[in-house]
Amino acid sequence: MSQPFELPDFYLPYPARLNPHLEAARVHSRQWARDMGMLEGSGVWEEADLNAHDYALLCAHTHPDCDATELCLITDWYVWVFFFDDHFLEIFKRTGDLEGGKVYLDRLAQFMPMGTDLGMPEPTNPVEAGLADLWVRTVPSRSADWRARFAESTRNLLNESLWELANINRGRVANPVEYIEMRRKVGGAPWSAGLIEHAVGAEVPARIAATRPMRVLRDTFADAVHLRNDLFSYQREVADEGELSNGVLVLEKFLGCGTQEAADAVNDLLTSRLQQFEHTVFTELGPLFVEHGVDALSAVGVLAYVKGLQDWQAGGHAWHLRSSRYMNKRAGASRPLGVPALVNLLGAKRVRNFTHVPYERVGPVHVPELYMPFPLRLSPHLDAARRSTVAWCREMGMLEGQPGVVGSVIWDEEKLTDFDLPLCAAGLHPDANPEELDLASFWLAWGTYADDYFPAVHGRTGNLPGARIAVARLSAFMPLDGSPPPQPLNAIERGLADVWSRTVGPVPLAFRRRLRADVETMGEAWLWELANRVVNHIPDPVDYLEMARLTSGGELLIDLCRLRHTKGISEELRRSGPMRALESAIADCGVLVNDIVSYQREMEFEGDLHNGILVVRSFFDCDYPVALGIVNDLLTSRMREFEHIVANELPILTAELGLDAEARRALDGYLDELRNWVAGIVHWHLHCSRYDEESLRRHYRPRPVPLRGPTGLGTSASIITASR
Repeated sequence: MSQPFELPDFYLPYPARLNPHLEAARVHSRQWARDMGMLEGSGVWEEADLNAHDYALLCAHTHPDCDATELCLITDWYVWVFFFDDHFLEIFKRTGDLEGGKVYLDRLAQFMPMGTDLGMPEPTNPVEAGLADLWVRTVPSRSADWRARFAESTRNLLNESLWELANINRGRVANPVEYIEMRRKVGGAPWSAGLIEHAVGAEVPARIAATRPMRVLRDTFADAVHLRNDLFSYQREVADEGELSNGVLVLEKFLGCGTQEAADAVNDLLTSRLQQFEHTVFTELGPLFVEHGVDALSAVGVLAYVKGLQDWQAGGHAWHLRSSRYMNKRAGASRPLGVPALVNLLGAKRVRNFTHVPYERVGPVHVPELYMPFPLRLSPHLDAARRSTVAWCREMGMLEGQPGVVGSVIWDEEKLTDFDLPLCAAGLHPDANPEELDLASFWLAWGTYADDYFPAVHGRTGNLPGARIAVARLSAFMPLDGSPPPQPLNAIERGLADVWSRTVGPVPLAFRRRLRADVETMGEAWLWELANRVVNHIPDPVDYLEMARLTSGGELLIDLCRLRHTKGISEELRRSGPMRALESAIADCGVLVNDIVSYQREMEFEGDLHNGILVVRSFFDCDYPVALGIVNDLLTSRMREFEHIVANELPILTAELGLDAEARRALDGYLDELRNWVAGIVHWHLHCSRYDEESLRRHYRPRPVPLRGPTGLGTSASIITASR
């Protein structure tokens, strides 16, 4: 079979090195695989297959500095994970045996005990035997936190194979966002990151493991590993195995383009993720260490882990060039070294992400036909909520300048009335009583005011330290125990204290913690936006969408929807993969609708960098109509993903969990809340007066700015009109 595309020119920022204990690992892993029953007689591999795949070479490249004992252990883990992948393919994927695959995967969890007792059942196949042996050789030297993280990534790697199998059975190719998120689980790179900690003898401190910088380093590492593998394995997976979980195929279908064009786009995304990794290392790790008081020894350990991630990237590429598993026969072929090749090799496309000129004249937006399968309903209490919201914002001080803060007059009553935030609340909560609708409107007003305030006040001066202090103070106005908050210093603090006290009275403590975490995370995301504005950095596409869910308050609004169904939705159901996937899909719908409708406001009037259309324009180097089409297609695909999960995945999940009638009613009620949520969000964006050009020209009309000079009576001549 002819090769389906030419491999692109890869950006390779780190040199590949080779561990001197390669031969010892080859000999050991070959014997270990035979002892576990993975070779002759397994129906999956012969010794010749193992030799040709050469996983010892992979591990020697990706872990160049560890000793022989550690390299043998790491190699055994990779032999096991690749054997599992091929074993699951032969036994369950090729036969479409979804039910048998679930029984098989459920049993594997028994071979990862978390306590001091490492007792396990008797293995019944080579995968169970290998996991049982590896677990007892690996976890005793690790902390409980590392065990928990590694076990979770191992379970994800195993269990999300069912997602791939279900898509194969339906002939369904995922959308790009869904694919990236699910590939992190089923692709195994987060699992590899855990083994890197083991190999370098250092753990990420528990107090920073869940922070944005460490999450981004892990996720960018994972995405780059998987996208690289997708390029090399396309022929094997798509043509030979009938796989549908491959990034090149995903972009082929989503963009409607040829295989070579899709492969080049995947390579661009791979480069972008590597550069996001670098950007995070150089701009976010130092402040993270200071903020969390990371001692010097722990910081050195984190940097060793970061170096391990870099080594893995370089070594993984070198192995892909040599392993018989992959399409690499023409990878080393000489080609003319023209400008496109140099741009790819040097990763020079990143320059576009720092050269955008703000306040670009873009003109009125074009809103295409938006896919909206859910009916809109509006609360009958809308007019009363409109009056209440104006009064509440005035009482909180949002319609006036803040004491001692230059440039803090960002709203007036005309703007607030035009924004019509109660219209949004009335669609989100059509069945709310008057008090509930008022509270939902107040939350929307508070979040929108704060979201407008931070760039207008802190972004204007680039005052990141001041913004960090402002965000850090937010927690004090959300007491978990009902204690009184401190005296608020401004409208943001005053408004938060008020909506918090109105909301949490009857709410269980666990849910209070979730709501507070939502607000804190949203505040941290505002800081991320400000930091990008300071250096004029257009975000990487994946980083943008994942952070936009937070900056927009999507998680907070979804949790406020869930308040009505707290009792009926169990923690197990809430944490399940399908539930988290459908919530992410719905949150992205809100983000992408806003990107389409607010494009002129954000580009021309605010000089912002955080809009999906601009991100797509920069990434693909395309014009506005093309970028708009891509964003709208992504919005449609995320909406349809929500429908797919509800129709196909949730029924299986609810049956597995044995939900009773009351729990199913609670789930149905919550799903209706999410449908109302997205229908209300879309309707508000299209019918409020916040985004159309006529309203924008009124809201952003030039304001008088006083010059330095005389003050007092008779000095009004010193006032000029400001304009860009």
